[in-house]
Amino acid sequence: MVVVFEKDYLKELFVDGKTSDKKYRFQPDIISRYVKVINIMMNANNVNDLMRIGSLHYEHLEGDKKGYSSVRVNDKYRVEFSEEFEEGQQIATICNIVELTNHYK
Repeated sequence: MVVVFEKDYLKELFVDGKTSDKKYRFQPDIISRYVKVINIMMNANNVNDLMRIGSLHYEHLEGDKKGYSSVRVNDKYRVEFSEEFEEGQQIATICNIVELTNHYK
């Protein structure tokens, strides 16, 4: 899968393990789990591979987040992303990582 980061802080968290924006500070454990989830997404062929990994709890979101999907980082945090499909010899999924959220807030 091709993973595209919509927001700069998401890419910084993945690449550097921290972000320059103080608004988006996370515990080191959350960051390491986030990096692990993004690596899983990058190594997956498509979203069907994400469905097979039960611990990710892949789901399509509803309500005001309709059109987005998510996978869990832990019990409190999830990665929200949009999916785009490209036709060709293989179906490739481009995941646009939208947000790392605490979905209970």
